[in-house]
Amino acid sequence: MTETKDDTNPSRRSLIGWGGAGLALGAVAAGGAVAMTRTGDDVEPTAAETGAAVAFHGANQAGIATPVQDRLHFAAFDVDTTDRAEFVQMLKDWTAAARRMTAGKTVGDGAYGGLAEAPPDDTGEALGLKPSRLTLTIGFGPSLFAKFGLADRRPDALVDLPKFAGDALDASRSNGDLCVQACADDPQVAVHAIRNLARIGMGKVSIRWSQLGFGKTSSTTPDAQTPRNLMGFKDGTRNIAGTETDRLKKFVWVGEKDGPEWMVGGSYVVARRIRMHIETWDRTSLQEQEDVFGRDKGEGAPVGKAKERDEPFLKAMKPDAHVRLAHPDANHGSTILRRGYSFTDGTDGLGRLEAGLFFLAYMRDVSNGFIRIQRNLATDALNEYIQHVGSAVFAVPPGVRDKDDWWGRTLFSEEA
Repeated sequence: MTETKDDTNPSRRSLIGWGGAGLALGAVAAGGAVAMTRTGDDVEPTAAETGAAVAFHGANQAGIATPVQDRLHFAAFDVDTTDRAEFVQMLKDWTAAARRMTAGKTVGDGAYGGLAEAPPDDTGEALGLKPSRLTLTIGFGPSLFAKFGLADRRPDALVDLPKFAGDALDASRSNGDLCVQACADDPQVAVHAIRNLARIGMGKVSIRWSQLGFGKTSSTTPDAQTPRNLMGFKDGTRNIAGTETDRLKKFVWVGEKDGPEWMVGGSYVVARRIRMHIETWDRTSLQEQEDVFGRDKGEGAPVGKAKERDEPFLKAMKPDAHVRLAHPDANHGSTILRRGYSFTDGTDGLGRLEAGLFFLAYMRDVSNGFIRIQRNLATDALNEYIQHVGSAVFAVPPGVRDKDDWWGRTLFSEEA
């Protein structure tokens, strides 16, 4: 769907035009001028530039089945207000800001040119940048439903995650009343989005924890090259593709018979911060590395096969191989849509890389999806080299249908 043009609020592209020759010359120096066409007082790019925005409106939220972008900023928030009306207004304000930012526009009245005595509506660090396929996806945590009289609307499928074998969860990096997942091809665009939502929500919500991610570790694009994780292996070869309507319906989207009604068209997301013991892994023999995953490191082919996408013969793998234990055939058909990212957050006090996988998985049912699979991974050989240190689960409501809709309307509207 297209967004109604708002002549009172400048887009990032129009600000490039108003910014003068300096910005234009900068674009040329960076590798080529951006051709512009003028419509009234607005400056718009030619068709060659318009493919960098993902539609915000739809039956499902963008950022789930959407082709995976290269960068992530994921933030979990605690709700600080007890005023339901104030919180609902914040969700409406967030939706308006998200609608603009995903279209490549500034928040509100922009980053400059307004009242000098007041802070601008937009923080400004994304001025001049493309939309970069930015998607913003919101979710509601189990703890939110104890607030605002929502206990009877908590979905049965939104269960608290049990403690799994080997978990060493840090409470300061776990849970949250709600979350926002910002994915983009430019890290500054993703950070800008979370920063501006946090500022709009100041006094009503506060960031509990957040995670930056780079280098997507899975793909939702058919036949695309499978990305590699920080261990150097391809993982998630048969991830659900955004074009696989039947698989999305079966494993990802909440259906009319699943309940509750307000979640139809939504999904559930599990977020796990997984620390990799990089230094130990790097001293492990190639043969053991391949045995741990059940794939060869070069092609990514399963044991005994020649190509990455060849159907794996699970019994040819070691009993504790990761692929063997995570495969749907080993989990009564359970399948999740993976959307994880690598992270590197400096080093710890012993000089070891604070690095790993920020695992994101979307599913129609948490118990029959992530929980079943994770329990089966209790004997995974990979556990020697990883540790789950952060965890959260959220109900992801359906998409924003049009310009009058807003995040969470189906949950919070009295008539819902």
